[in-house]
Amino acid sequence: MTGRRRRAVVVVGGGVAGASAALAAAEDGADVVLLTAGDLLDSATARAQGGIAAAIWPDDSPARHAEDTRAVGAGLCDPAAVDLLTRAGADAVRALVAAGAPFDRNADGTLARGLEAAHSRRRILHAGGDASGRRLAEHLVGRLAAARIDIREHTPIRDLVTAGGVVTGVRPAGGDVIGADALVLATGGLGRLYPATSNPTGALGGGILAAWRVGAALADLEFVQFHPTATPDGLLVSEAVRGAGAVLRDEHGRRFLAEVDPRAELAPRDVVAAATAAVIGAQDGRPAYLDATVLADDGIDLAARFPTIDRALADRGVDWRTDLVPIMPAAHFLMGGVRTDLDGRTNVPGLLAAGECARTGVHGANRLASNSLLEGLVFGTRAGRTAARAGTGTVPAWPATAVDDAVAAPDREETGPPAGSQERLDAVGACLRDGVGVDRDAPGLARALARLDRLAAGADAAAERAALARLVARAAWERPESRGAHRRRDHPATDPALAAPRTLVRGRPQEGHACSTAA
Repeated sequence: MTGRRRRAVVVVGGGVAGASAALAAAEDGADVVLLTAGDLLDSATARAQGGIAAAIWPDDSPARHAEDTRAVGAGLCDPAAVDLLTRAGADAVRALVAAGAPFDRNADGTLARGLEAAHSRRRILHAGGDASGRRLAEHLVGRLAAARIDIREHTPIRDLVTAGGVVTGVRPAGGDVIGADALVLATGGLGRLYPATSNPTGALGGGILAAWRVGAALADLEFVQFHPTATPDGLLVSEAVRGAGAVLRDEHGRRFLAEVDPRAELAPRDVVAAATAAVIGAQDGRPAYLDATVLADDGIDLAARFPTIDRALADRGVDWRTDLVPIMPAAHFLMGGVRTDLDGRTNVPGLLAAGECARTGVHGANRLASNSLLEGLVFGTRAGRTAARAGTGTVPAWPATAVDDAVAAPDREETGPPAGSQERLDAVGACLRDGVGVDRDAPGLARALARLDRLAAGADAAAERAALARLVARAAWERPESRGAHRRRDHPATDPALAAPRTLVRGRPQEGHACSTAA
């Protein structure tokens, strides 16, 4: 190693994937710069109420965890990625426990085990009850502070920089280019493009769009998971509440999920979200309800078990010990994103991705509850290690559809979008809500595509958002079936011939720099 230059690695994003990548790259000897758009703790990770899934108990196994993950993924999971997630994930969680991560424990000192939807075993570790993401983020931030990492908060990126088709750095908004031998995107998802979402304010898909502009392949963008239990103003009520026994009711008090699926409230999220959306539609848009009073009646201390949710509901004037909680599905998690291999590499040399902005193949068409933090931990670490080593290398040549900047759509409308800037931003969200929501069909997708085509013209924030929203709508249009989180009213059946990822590449990648969007 004497005399060898240390590799320069830039990591964009400070959630579990970004922090894990930065720590791994630094441990492997790289000089690491970590950029975050806001505070280190302003991330989807820090907002996560659910825990982290890991098969670490004697009556469980990574193979069983993998089986549950594939079952929920509806035929689109990459088996190698799932096996890696569950095997390496169990080891990674054991390492977190050994390092003092503050997971909840029983009175006898053993780790507490939670159950969430579609898991065949109690294998969910929580921290601080429903503050798992926050506690994990704080643990990782403490480790970052002790590592030799250049942390630059409040530094959103403006664009990626390329030379000869290779990513060579990043340009922060209002700053000079930061050069890199390898760059890891860990910028999160795109849920904030939707009007109803559980995501943080920065989850606008800026990193995904920046990768797209320099030629990165995107895959499975149609698979947007809607969390079934969010309040109308976007407060997420954790899956663990239903895991503890809470039930969903319509406005007349009827428990409707037992009529839809034998697993009732513990059915996969796509099933629960679709059933809830159907009830809300039948009620002319009025919300459904989460009934946690049954837990209080059983002697469960809701304030002790779910302190974050309890305080947030109290702030909204809801006492869920006696009151029903109004809920509706909200955009929550993107299963697709920048396509990567198992080491985080994209098809663009020098560019890696991890976490929710990446399509690793572990989630398929629908994410198993509490696998997201695990994915960020496992694949963020692998991406960081890959970035720190000389061979960021090449990836397989994935079959892909080339998409030009202008996406043609049938049945184009003649009227233009609203002219005002905020109106244009709202119009993008309305396109996704109305055409690319829980339930979709060809007419709705065609209208969304036509309007997004026009909204994407220009150079303002609305155009940036519309460009990515258009790709989501395009992917949904080109999958004429219902599978996992993607549901088509006009194609309600699952088509075995479509059991494969759909990959998009930009027809004309931009050289030199990528886009003017914060990530």
